[in-house]
Amino acid sequence: MAEINKQTDSELLTLIAQGSTDAFKEIHGRYFSDLFRAAYNVLRDQDVCLDIVQEVMLWFWEHRSAHQIKNLRGYLLMAVKYQSANYIRSLKIRDHFPLDNIEDIQDNSGLTIELKELQTIIKSFTSKLPDRCREIFKMSREQHLSNKEIAQKLGISEKTVSVQILRALTKLKSELGNSYFWVSFFV
Repeated sequence: MAEINKQTDSELLTLIAQGSTDAFKEIHGRYFSDLFRAAYNVLRDQDVCLDIVQEVMLWFWEHRSAHQIKNLRGYLLMAVKYQSANYIRSLKIRDHFPLDNIEDIQDNSGLTIELKELQTIIKSFTSKLPDRCREIFKMSREQHLSNKEIAQKLGISEKTVSVQILRALTKLKSELGNSYFWVSFFV
């Protein structure tokens, strides 16, 4: 067998599925910097970024037998992106940037006006959604419930919840256009 550091990602994934910690360490070493940089570009907090990368790698290891990955680097970067977005949505970041009190934000660059405008657009948008979709979207984004919690409360499948949220976000992003690319971090 070739040296572990000369293995392709595909070969390493096969070894990881078989439980090879050496292959996992190689993947970790190979992509750690890229993953950290991706998180840091969004969050600008070293400790949080380290935690996010470690969470992604831990999840990756724990689910090693279920992976069907074609582009490992892209897969891991996407996982870090989602974890970063989840962190921003979490209460930890809301303590620092309480979006419920947008009026309190002071910024000479016009951030307050832009956030108020975005908030108005999102409220208007959600009022146009079909009833069930609006209910699920609000439970997810305003009450911060997980898909599982929403599914249990409404007596529907998690897949239905995911589809409804994806539908709402897709419509919202297309309505807002590229000027509000960061909207997914706040809704």
